[in-house]
Amino acid sequence: MFALFFEVFEVFEVFAWRSRASVPAMSDDRPFLIGVAGGTCSGKTTVSERLAELAGDECLALIKLDSYYMSHDDRPFQEREKANYDHPSAFDWQLLNDHLAALTHGSTVPVPIYDYTLHRRSEAVRMVAPARIVVVEGILVLYEPSLRERFDLKVYIDTDADLRFIRRLQRDVAERGRTTESIINQYMDSVRPSHEQFIEPSKRHADVIFPQGGLNAPAIDVLLARVRELAVLG
Repeated sequence: MFALFFEVFEVFEVFAWRSRASVPAMSDDRPFLIGVAGGTCSGKTTVSERLAELAGDECLALIKLDSYYMSHDDRPFQEREKANYDHPSAFDWQLLNDHLAALTHGSTVPVPIYDYTLHRRSEAVRMVAPARIVVVEGILVLYEPSLRERFDLKVYIDTDADLRFIRRLQRDVAERGRTTESIINQYMDSVRPSHEQFIEPSKRHADVIFPQGGLNAPAIDVLLARVRELAVLG
């Protein structure tokens, strides 16, 4: 109980400091950029979508790193299927940075829509308009330096590995039509090693770490309050 109290207290302290530090920047039109990182199925999407729901589309633009998987259309399906999608090389960092730069300057961007069953981008895109707050959510958003430097606030959602694996297993079977065996093999071959090598170490760059992941209601409430404040100021 006391540990949770101090964790939440520290979150309040960080947000209070950032609120004071960011006041001068509120006079311009640059959006407030928030990066939300964490391991696979840690609760990143839950937290980010709650922020988007609270603020509304007119105040918050949500960008998901998964949309920016490289599209290797020239490779056969079997090769695309076996690729390591948790490695930094799996993402189109240049396109994501270009889109964030465009949003920062007031332009609408065509965010790719990734097809997880075919392991390639679909022909459709999702048009994302500029907003007062931009949230970028994904496993490696605090790893890539050029992206990380854009964020005004960096959040890491920290969840135990066993819970993350169970959630991934349930999700991939239900939503992506995969077999249990293929999910386990992928987890052991690429997901777990990449988490230990790239994702877990990136939390040292975070301003705030949420223990208990998306289940940490007090910490999420603090983040929601900060977003609400930014939306009102905007």
